[in-house]
Amino acid sequence: MAVWQILLTVVGILVGVIRFVYNFQAGRCKSQKKLEGKTVIVTGSSAGIGKSAAQDFARRGARVILACRNLEKAQRVADEIIKNSGNNHVVVRKLDTSDLSSVRQFANEIIKAEESLHILVNNAGIAGEPKRKFTADGLELTMATNYYGHFLLTNMLLKLLKKSAPSRIINVSSVMHNYCKKLDPEDLNFEKMSFGRIKVYSQSKLCNVLFTLELSEKLRGTGVTANSMNPGAVCTEIWTKDNSVIGYVQFVLFKLVGKDCDLGAQTIIYLAVSEDVDGVSGKYFEECKDSQCSKLGRHRGFAKKLWEASELDVKLQPEEVHY
Repeated sequence: MAVWQILLTVVGILVGVIRFVYNFQAGRCKSQKKLEGKTVIVTGSSAGIGKSAAQDFARRGARVILACRNLEKAQRVADEIIKNSGNNHVVVRKLDTSDLSSVRQFANEIIKAEESLHILVNNAGIAGEPKRKFTADGLELTMATNYYGHFLLTNMLLKLLKKSAPSRIINVSSVMHNYCKKLDPEDLNFEKMSFGRIKVYSQSKLCNVLFTLELSEKLRGTGVTANSMNPGAVCTEIWTKDNSVIGYVQFVLFKLVGKDCDLGAQTIIYLAVSEDVDGVSGKYFEECKDSQCSKLGRHRGFAKKLWEASELDVKLQPEEVHY
């Protein structure tokens, strides 16, 4: 056997071992709780961990609303979930979290059409653009998609969530939030700071953690909990959508050693249904366990300043405030 063949074999075995160990120690939701009579919204649920979470909720008997940008793709997923779960209460609604007008239209439709909302999973996101792009609202695209849209959506749905208490909010973050070492509430959209794809993605995920921290304080005593989480290294299409070299490298790496989407969705499901987290709020979770986020992610002063800046940036109206 040639040297290159030996090396290739060794690398293959090493990759296999790493994948086995990583997946073996991954958290799994063991709760058998049913969700009949409950309504769940999952943003970005036409693929990836959002789709896997929605499938699980449907199997538990929930009314599941797939809040997605691509209606055609989402409807195919809804049909698949209905077929596999036997639950006909799976519907698709248009939502583009990068567009605040879309967020407002979606939220107002939900408020008018739904009598209750028990679980809100803020999952939609993008990996980040190689170059700085701004939305029609004047927000940086990655920040708008991953953070601002969910900030506005959650605020608008708080009244319904409170009415339906006990209810839960799950904000999907990432281990990448640790790489954001500085946060300027007055320059969240990189108008002054230097721009970088990893930098903006990391900041958006830190904002999800800080948003959760302040939200949990505002919801104290209401019966509504809010927690953030890291799904881990999951192989999803989010890494290939922008056609960047970095994205494809991450996709291949996660494909080789990471989790599949069903395993990556376990902490979302755990936070949505498990009896272990009844009444638990303002925490950060990994592998279905309470974990510790970055030092900046635990800073209540920054959480408060971020909230105040975000209200201004999304132009939150008095009738949209329900905390």
